[in-house]
Amino acid sequence: MKNTSYWMPIKRNKVDVSELKPAKSPATFRESLRATLIIGQAFSLIPVIGVFRSTSGVRFTWLSWKFLYLFLSLCGQIFITIMCIHKVVNSQTSLNGTTPIIFYSTTCITMLMFLQVARKWPDLARYAAKIEDLDPNYDTKLTYKCNGTCAIVLSLALLEHILSLLSAFAGAMVCFPDMSLYEGFVKHFYPWVFNYLPYSPLLGFMTQFLHFQSTFIWNFSDLFVICMSYYLTSRLEHVNMKLLAAQGKYLPEVFWRTTREEYGRAAQLVRKVDDVISGVVFISFANNLFFICLQLFNTLEHGIKGTSECRNSRNQGSTVFGGYEAAIYFLFSLIYLMARSIAVSLIASQVNAASNTPAPVLYDVPSPVYCVEVQRFLDQVNGDKVALSGLQFFSVTRGLLLTVAGTIVTYELVMFQFNSPQDGATNTTEVH
Repeated sequence: MKNTSYWMPIKRNKVDVSELKPAKSPATFRESLRATLIIGQAFSLIPVIGVFRSTSGVRFTWLSWKFLYLFLSLCGQIFITIMCIHKVVNSQTSLNGTTPIIFYSTTCITMLMFLQVARKWPDLARYAAKIEDLDPNYDTKLTYKCNGTCAIVLSLALLEHILSLLSAFAGAMVCFPDMSLYEGFVKHFYPWVFNYLPYSPLLGFMTQFLHFQSTFIWNFSDLFVICMSYYLTSRLEHVNMKLLAAQGKYLPEVFWRTTREEYGRAAQLVRKVDDVISGVVFISFANNLFFICLQLFNTLEHGIKGTSECRNSRNQGSTVFGGYEAAIYFLFSLIYLMARSIAVSLIASQVNAASNTPAPVLYDVPSPVYCVEVQRFLDQVNGDKVALSGLQFFSVTRGLLLTVAGTIVTYELVMFQFNSPQDGATNTTEVH
Protein backbone atom coordinates (compact mmCIF):
# COMPACT_ATOMS: atom_id res chain seq x y z
CA MET A 1 0.00 0.00 0.00
CA LYS A 2 1.25 3.44 -0.91
CA ASN A 3 2.47 5.57 1.99
CA THR A 4 0.24 8.64 2.05
CA SER A 5 2.10 10.46 4.80
CA TYR A 6 4.16 12.30 2.20
CA TRP A 7 1.27 13.94 0.35
CA MET A 8 -1.67 14.03 2.81
CA PRO A 9 -1.51 16.70 5.54
CA ILE A 10 -2.03 15.36 9.04
CA LYS A 11 -4.00 17.52 11.48
CA ARG A 12 -2.78 17.38 15.05
CA ASN A 13 -5.34 17.73 17.78
CA LYS A 14 -2.85 17.55 20.61
CA VAL A 15 -1.53 20.72 22.16
CA ASP A 16 1.91 20.84 23.70
CA VAL A 17 1.80 21.40 27.45
CA SER A 18 4.34 24.21 27.17
CA GLU A 19 1.92 26.13 24.96
CA LEU A 20 -0.67 26.21 27.74
CA LYS A 21 1.68 27.77 30.27
CA PRO A 22 1.87 31.55 30.21
CA ALA A 23 5.20 33.03 29.29
CA LYS A 24 5.24 35.17 32.43
CA SER A 25 3.80 34.73 35.88
CA PRO A 26 1.24 37.37 36.87
CA ALA A 27 2.17 40.17 39.27
CA THR A 28 0.16 39.60 42.43
CA PHE A 29 -0.67 41.69 45.46
CA ARG A 30 1.04 39.17 47.74
CA GLU A 31 4.31 38.95 45.80
CA SER A 32 4.59 42.66 45.07
CA LEU A 33 4.18 43.79 48.68
CA ARG A 34 5.85 40.91 50.50
CA ALA A 35 9.15 42.73 51.05
CA THR A 36 7.28 45.84 52.21
CA LEU A 37 5.36 43.80 54.78
CA ILE A 38 8.53 42.13 56.07
CA ILE A 39 10.21 45.52 56.53
CA GLY A 40 7.16 46.87 58.34
CA GLN A 41 7.06 43.88 60.68
CA ALA A 42 10.74 44.42 61.50
CA PHE A 43 9.65 47.77 62.99
CA SER A 44 6.61 46.18 64.76
CA LEU A 45 4.05 47.28 62.14
CA ILE A 46 1.34 45.25 60.32
CA PRO A 47 1.41 42.19 62.63
CA VAL A 48 -0.24 39.73 60.24
CA ILE A 49 0.61 36.04 60.04
CA GLY A 50 1.28 34.17 56.81
CA VAL A 51 3.39 36.61 54.80
CA PHE A 52 5.16 33.69 53.09
CA ARG A 53 2.00 31.61 52.63
CA SER A 54 -0.76 31.77 50.05
CA THR A 55 -3.42 34.45 50.30
CA SER A 56 -5.78 32.10 52.09
CA GLY A 57 -3.18 31.63 54.85
CA VAL A 58 -2.87 35.34 55.68
CA ARG A 59 -4.61 36.21 58.93
CA PHE A 60 -4.50 38.57 61.88
CA THR A 61 -4.63 37.41 65.47
CA TRP A 62 -4.22 39.17 68.79
CA LEU A 63 -2.35 36.17 70.22
CA SER A 64 0.92 36.29 68.29
CA TRP A 65 4.47 37.39 68.98
CA LYS A 66 4.14 40.02 66.25
CA PHE A 67 1.28 41.72 68.05
CA LEU A 68 3.19 41.42 71.36
CA TYR A 69 6.15 43.16 69.69
CA LEU A 70 3.85 45.96 68.51
CA PHE A 71 2.26 46.29 71.96
CA LEU A 72 5.60 46.55 73.77
CA SER A 73 6.90 49.03 71.19
CA LEU A 74 3.76 51.13 71.53
CA CYS A 75 4.15 51.19 75.32
CA GLY A 76 7.74 52.36 74.88
CA GLN A 77 6.74 55.12 72.49
CA ILE A 78 3.99 56.27 74.86
CA PHE A 79 6.55 56.38 77.68
CA ILE A 80 8.90 58.57 75.61
CA THR A 81 5.99 60.85 74.64
CA ILE A 82 5.03 61.29 78.31
CA MET A 83 8.64 62.16 79.19
CA CYS A 84 8.70 64.77 76.39
CA ILE A 85 5.49 66.33 77.70
CA HIS A 86 6.93 66.33 81.24
CA LYS A 87 10.02 68.18 80.01
CA VAL A 88 7.95 70.83 78.22
CA VAL A 89 5.73 71.37 81.25
CA ASN A 90 8.74 71.87 83.52
CA SER A 91 10.78 74.10 81.20
CA GLN A 92 10.44 77.11 78.92
CA THR A 93 8.21 76.21 75.98
CA SER A 94 9.21 76.90 72.37
CA LEU A 95 8.38 75.52 68.96
CA ASN A 96 11.54 73.44 68.83
CA GLY A 97 10.90 72.30 72.39
CA THR A 98 7.54 70.81 71.45
CA THR A 99 8.91 69.06 68.35
CA PRO A 100 9.84 65.82 70.18
CA ILE A 101 6.27 65.59 71.50
CA ILE A 102 4.87 65.80 67.98
CA PHE A 103 7.50 63.39 66.65
CA TYR A 104 6.87 60.62 69.18
CA SER A 105 3.10 61.14 69.47
CA THR A 106 2.69 60.82 65.71
CA THR A 107 4.72 57.61 65.93
CA CYS A 108 2.15 56.26 68.40
CA ILE A 109 -0.70 57.30 66.11
CA THR A 110 1.04 55.73 63.12
CA MET A 111 1.44 52.44 64.97
CA LEU A 112 -2.28 52.42 65.79
CA MET A 113 -3.08 53.20 62.15
CA PHE A 114 -1.01 50.25 60.98
CA LEU A 115 -2.73 48.06 63.56
CA GLN A 116 -6.01 48.93 61.85
CA VAL A 117 -4.40 48.11 58.50
CA ALA A 118 -3.32 44.71 59.85
CA ARG A 119 -6.85 43.89 61.01
CA LYS A 120 -8.24 44.57 57.53
CA TRP A 121 -5.27 43.18 55.58
CA PRO A 122 -6.42 39.53 55.19
CA ASP A 123 -9.76 40.57 53.65
CA LEU A 124 -8.01 43.06 51.38
CA ALA A 125 -5.50 40.45 50.22
CA ARG A 126 -8.26 37.98 49.40
CA TYR A 127 -10.27 40.63 47.54
CA ALA A 128 -7.21 41.57 45.46
CA ALA A 129 -6.57 37.88 44.71
CA LYS A 130 -10.11 37.48 43.34
CA ILE A 131 -9.61 40.41 40.99
CA GLU A 132 -6.22 39.03 39.92
CA ASP A 133 -7.85 35.70 39.07
CA LEU A 134 -10.36 37.48 36.84
CA ASP A 135 -7.90 39.96 35.31
CA PRO A 136 -4.29 38.72 35.61
CA ASN A 137 -1.69 41.45 35.28
CA TYR A 138 1.70 40.51 33.81
CA ASP A 139 3.66 43.55 34.94
CA THR A 140 7.12 42.05 35.42
CA LYS A 141 8.58 45.30 36.73
CA LEU A 142 6.13 45.76 39.60
CA THR A 143 7.87 43.58 42.20
CA TYR A 144 11.32 44.92 41.27
CA LYS A 145 9.99 48.46 41.47
CA CYS A 146 8.60 47.93 44.98
CA ASN A 147 11.71 46.13 46.24
CA GLY A 148 14.04 48.71 44.67
CA THR A 149 12.12 51.56 46.25
CA CYS A 150 12.32 49.81 49.64
CA ALA A 151 16.10 49.51 49.29
CA ILE A 152 16.57 53.15 48.25
CA VAL A 153 14.30 54.67 50.92
CA LEU A 154 15.69 52.56 53.76
CA SER A 155 19.29 53.20 52.69
CA LEU A 156 18.72 56.96 52.68
CA ALA A 157 16.88 56.74 56.00
CA LEU A 158 19.79 54.81 57.50
CA LEU A 159 22.26 57.38 56.18
CA GLU A 160 20.18 60.18 57.68
CA HIS A 161 20.07 58.39 61.02
CA ILE A 162 23.83 57.83 61.00
CA LEU A 163 24.40 61.53 60.33
CA SER A 164 22.07 62.41 63.22
CA LEU A 165 24.08 60.12 65.50
CA LEU A 166 27.34 61.69 64.39
CA SER A 167 25.87 65.13 65.09
CA ALA A 168 24.73 64.00 68.54
CA PHE A 169 28.09 62.40 69.40
CA ALA A 170 29.87 65.56 68.27
CA GLY A 171 27.59 67.66 70.47
CA ALA A 172 28.14 65.30 73.40
CA MET A 173 31.92 65.61 73.07
CA VAL A 174 31.59 69.39 73.32
CA CYS A 175 28.82 69.66 75.91
CA PHE A 176 29.82 66.75 78.17
CA PRO A 177 33.60 66.42 77.86
CA ASP A 178 34.05 64.93 81.34
CA MET A 179 31.60 62.04 80.83
CA SER A 180 32.01 58.81 78.94
CA LEU A 181 31.17 59.15 75.25
CA TYR A 182 27.95 57.09 75.35
CA GLU A 183 26.67 58.66 78.59
CA GLY A 184 27.27 62.14 77.21
CA PHE A 185 25.59 61.12 73.96
CA VAL A 186 22.32 59.93 75.51
CA LYS A 187 22.16 62.87 77.92
CA HIS A 188 22.72 65.31 75.05
CA PHE A 189 20.41 63.60 72.53
CA TYR A 190 17.58 62.54 74.88
CA PRO A 191 17.30 65.26 77.55
CA TRP A 192 13.58 64.57 78.01
CA VAL A 193 14.58 61.22 79.57
CA PHE A 194 17.92 61.72 81.27
CA ASN A 195 17.18 65.13 82.77
CA TYR A 196 14.71 63.37 85.05
CA LEU A 197 15.85 59.72 85.24
CA PRO A 198 19.28 58.42 86.33
CA TYR A 199 21.56 57.22 83.57
CA SER A 200 22.05 53.52 82.98
CA PRO A 201 23.38 51.77 79.85
CA LEU A 202 20.20 49.68 79.60
CA LEU A 203 17.92 52.74 79.71
CA GLY A 204 20.18 54.47 77.19
CA PHE A 205 20.01 51.51 74.81
CA MET A 206 16.20 51.24 75.14
CA THR A 207 15.75 54.97 74.53
CA GLN A 208 18.04 54.86 71.52
CA PHE A 209 16.20 51.83 70.10
CA LEU A 210 12.83 53.56 70.47
CA HIS A 211 14.20 56.65 68.72
CA PHE A 212 15.61 54.47 65.92
CA GLN A 213 12.23 52.75 65.62
CA SER A 214 10.37 56.07 65.47
CA THR A 215 12.63 57.37 62.73
CA PHE A 216 12.12 54.33 60.52
CA ILE A 217 8.38 54.13 61.19
CA TRP A 218 8.12 57.67 59.84
CA ASN A 219 10.04 56.66 56.73
CA PHE A 220 8.08 53.43 56.38
CA SER A 221 4.78 55.32 56.27
CA ASP A 222 5.90 57.05 53.09
CA LEU A 223 7.38 53.84 51.72
CA PHE A 224 4.14 51.94 52.33
CA VAL A 225 2.05 54.56 50.52
CA ILE A 226 4.49 54.51 47.59
CA CYS A 227 4.41 50.71 47.18
CA MET A 228 0.62 50.54 47.47
CA SER A 229 0.39 53.28 44.83
CA TYR A 230 2.69 51.29 42.54
CA TYR A 231 0.37 48.29 42.75
CA LEU A 232 -2.85 50.23 42.18
CA THR A 233 -1.35 52.19 39.29
CA SER A 234 -0.21 48.93 37.70
CA ARG A 235 -3.76 47.53 37.90
CA LEU A 236 -5.19 50.61 36.19
CA GLU A 237 -2.41 50.73 33.59
CA HIS A 238 -3.20 47.12 32.72
CA VAL A 239 -6.64 48.29 31.58
CA ASN A 240 -5.20 51.39 29.91
CA MET A 241 -2.84 49.30 27.77
CA LYS A 242 -5.81 47.47 26.26
CA LEU A 243 -7.61 50.74 25.59
CA LEU A 244 -4.61 52.46 24.03
CA ALA A 245 -4.06 49.49 21.73
CA ALA A 246 -7.72 49.75 20.64
CA GLN A 247 -7.76 53.52 20.14
CA GLY A 248 -9.49 54.53 16.90
CA LYS A 249 -10.30 50.93 15.92
CA TYR A 250 -13.66 49.42 14.97
CA LEU A 251 -14.34 47.02 17.82
CA PRO A 252 -17.58 45.28 18.84
CA GLU A 253 -19.70 46.25 21.81
CA VAL A 254 -18.57 43.21 23.80
CA PHE A 255 -15.02 44.57 23.92
CA TRP A 256 -16.13 47.84 25.49
CA ARG A 257 -18.35 46.02 27.99
CA THR A 258 -15.62 43.65 29.20
CA THR A 259 -13.07 46.47 29.36
CA ARG A 260 -15.48 48.68 31.28
CA GLU A 261 -16.12 45.89 33.78
CA GLU A 262 -12.40 45.35 34.20
CA TYR A 263 -11.89 49.08 34.79
CA GLY A 264 -14.72 49.00 37.34
CA ARG A 265 -13.05 46.18 39.26
CA ALA A 266 -9.75 48.09 39.31
CA ALA A 267 -11.49 51.26 40.51
CA GLN A 268 -13.31 49.31 43.22
CA LEU A 269 -9.95 47.88 44.35
CA VAL A 270 -8.62 51.43 44.73
CA ARG A 271 -11.59 52.26 46.97
CA LYS A 272 -11.04 49.12 49.05
CA VAL A 273 -7.37 49.96 49.51
CA ASP A 274 -8.17 53.57 50.34
CA ASP A 275 -10.62 52.41 53.00
CA VAL A 276 -7.77 50.43 54.60
CA ILE A 277 -4.80 52.81 54.32
CA SER A 278 -6.36 56.29 54.26
CA GLY A 279 -5.29 56.86 57.88
CA VAL A 280 -1.68 56.08 56.98
CA VAL A 281 -1.88 58.45 54.01
CA PHE A 282 -3.20 61.21 56.26
CA ILE A 283 -0.52 60.85 58.94
CA SER A 284 2.20 60.56 56.28
CA PHE A 285 1.27 63.84 54.58
CA ALA A 286 0.65 65.63 57.90
CA ASN A 287 4.01 64.55 59.29
CA ASN A 288 5.91 65.60 56.19
CA LEU A 289 4.13 68.96 56.02
CA PHE A 290 4.87 69.80 59.66
CA PHE A 291 8.56 68.92 59.59
CA ILE A 292 9.18 70.62 56.24
CA CYS A 293 7.64 73.81 57.64
CA LEU A 294 9.65 73.49 60.86
CA GLN A 295 12.99 72.87 59.19
CA LEU A 296 12.48 75.55 56.57
CA PHE A 297 11.56 78.05 59.27
CA ASN A 298 14.64 77.18 61.34
CA THR A 299 16.84 77.44 58.25
CA LEU A 300 15.49 80.80 57.12
CA GLU A 301 15.32 82.24 60.64
CA HIS A 302 18.58 81.01 62.18
CA GLY A 303 20.57 79.70 59.22
CA ILE A 304 22.44 76.40 59.13
CA LYS A 305 24.78 76.34 62.12
CA GLY A 306 27.84 74.16 62.03
CA THR A 307 28.91 74.57 65.64
CA SER A 308 27.45 73.20 68.84
CA GLU A 309 25.26 75.32 71.05
CA CYS A 310 27.58 74.63 74.00
CA ARG A 311 30.34 76.81 72.49
CA ASN A 312 33.14 74.75 74.01
CA SER A 313 36.06 75.14 71.65
CA ARG A 314 38.27 72.57 73.37
CA ASN A 315 36.83 69.60 71.48
CA GLN A 316 35.32 71.52 68.56
CA GLY A 317 37.79 70.41 65.92
CA SER A 318 38.31 66.83 67.10
CA THR A 319 35.10 65.43 65.59
CA VAL A 320 34.62 63.58 62.31
CA PHE A 321 33.64 66.63 60.24
CA GLY A 322 35.46 69.22 62.32
CA GLY A 323 32.38 70.48 64.16
CA TYR A 324 30.10 70.67 61.12
CA GLU A 325 28.23 67.41 61.79
CA ALA A 326 25.05 69.29 62.76
CA ALA A 327 25.11 71.39 59.58
CA ILE A 328 25.72 68.37 57.34
CA TYR A 329 22.98 66.37 59.01
CA PHE A 330 20.49 69.23 58.95
CA LEU A 331 21.10 69.98 55.26
CA PHE A 332 20.89 66.32 54.22
CA SER A 333 17.78 65.79 56.35
CA LEU A 334 15.99 68.77 54.82
CA ILE A 335 16.81 67.76 51.24
CA TYR A 336 15.88 64.12 51.87
CA LEU A 337 12.62 65.06 53.59
CA MET A 338 11.56 67.34 50.76
CA ALA A 339 12.54 64.80 48.08
CA ARG A 340 10.70 62.00 49.88
CA SER A 341 7.57 64.12 50.34
CA ILE A 342 7.54 65.11 46.67
CA ALA A 343 8.03 61.48 45.65
CA VAL A 344 5.11 60.32 47.80
CA SER A 345 2.84 63.01 46.37
CA LEU A 346 3.75 62.36 42.74
CA ILE A 347 3.68 58.56 42.92
CA ALA A 348 0.41 58.42 44.88
CA SER A 349 -1.15 60.89 42.43
CA GLN A 350 -0.40 58.49 39.56
CA VAL A 351 -3.37 56.40 40.71
CA ASN A 352 -5.71 59.27 39.91
CA ALA A 353 -3.86 60.10 36.68
CA ALA A 354 -4.11 56.47 35.48
CA SER A 355 -7.85 56.41 36.22
CA ASN A 356 -8.39 59.35 33.83
CA THR A 357 -6.45 57.83 30.92
CA PRO A 358 -9.45 56.00 29.34
CA ALA A 359 -11.38 59.22 28.66
CA PRO A 360 -9.39 60.39 25.56
CA VAL A 361 -9.54 56.86 24.11
CA LEU A 362 -13.30 56.70 24.56
CA TYR A 363 -13.74 60.11 22.95
CA ASP A 364 -11.88 58.72 19.92
CA VAL A 365 -14.23 55.78 19.32
CA PRO A 366 -15.43 55.84 15.67
CA SER A 367 -19.06 56.82 15.18
CA PRO A 368 -20.19 53.56 13.48
CA VAL A 369 -19.22 51.51 16.56
CA TYR A 370 -20.16 54.05 19.22
CA CYS A 371 -22.61 52.32 21.56
CA VAL A 372 -24.22 52.52 24.96
CA GLU A 373 -21.30 50.65 26.57
CA VAL A 374 -18.88 53.36 25.45
CA GLN A 375 -21.18 56.01 26.89
CA ARG A 376 -21.49 54.13 30.17
CA PHE A 377 -17.69 53.79 30.27
CA LEU A 378 -17.30 57.55 29.74
CA ASP A 379 -19.82 58.35 32.46
CA GLN A 380 -17.98 56.05 34.84
CA VAL A 381 -14.57 57.61 34.14
CA ASN A 382 -15.79 61.20 34.33
CA GLY A 383 -18.28 60.71 37.15
CA ASP A 384 -16.09 58.84 39.66
CA LYS A 385 -12.98 60.23 41.34
CA VAL A 386 -10.59 57.33 41.70
CA ALA A 387 -7.74 58.31 44.01
CA LEU A 388 -6.15 57.64 47.38
CA SER A 389 -7.20 60.00 50.15
CA GLY A 390 -6.25 61.06 53.64
CA LEU A 391 -9.27 60.00 55.72
CA GLN A 392 -11.45 61.59 53.00
CA PHE A 393 -10.14 65.06 53.96
CA PHE A 394 -8.17 65.36 50.72
CA SER A 395 -7.56 63.33 47.59
CA VAL A 396 -4.02 62.72 46.38
CA THR A 397 -3.89 64.27 42.92
CA ARG A 398 -1.18 66.16 41.10
CA GLY A 399 -2.72 69.45 42.13
CA LEU A 400 -2.24 68.53 45.78
CA LEU A 401 1.50 69.08 45.49
CA LEU A 402 1.00 72.72 44.50
CA THR A 403 -1.55 73.14 47.29
CA VAL A 404 0.92 71.84 49.87
CA ALA A 405 3.68 74.08 48.47
CA GLY A 406 1.39 77.09 48.77
CA THR A 407 0.56 76.13 52.35
CA ILE A 408 4.26 75.94 53.24
CA VAL A 409 4.97 79.37 51.72
CA THR A 410 2.00 80.88 53.56
CA TYR A 411 3.16 79.35 56.85
CA GLU A 412 6.68 80.70 56.46
CA LEU A 413 5.42 84.22 55.69
CA VAL A 414 3.06 84.20 58.69
CA MET A 415 5.79 82.94 61.02
CA PHE A 416 8.21 85.61 59.82
CA GLN A 417 5.58 88.28 60.38
CA PHE A 418 4.75 87.27 63.96
CA ASN A 419 8.17 86.06 65.07
CA SER A 420 9.86 88.55 67.38
CA PRO A 421 13.60 89.18 66.84
CA GLN A 422 14.53 89.16 70.52
CA ASP A 423 14.38 85.41 71.03
CA GLY A 424 16.63 84.06 73.71
CA ALA A 425 18.48 80.85 73.58
CA THR A 426 16.46 78.38 71.58
CA ASN A 427 16.42 74.69 72.07
CA THR A 428 17.71 73.11 68.85
CA THR A 429 17.20 69.52 69.86
CA GLU A 430 17.14 67.22 66.83
CA VAL A 431 14.69 64.35 66.76
CA HIS A 432 15.25 62.79 63.37
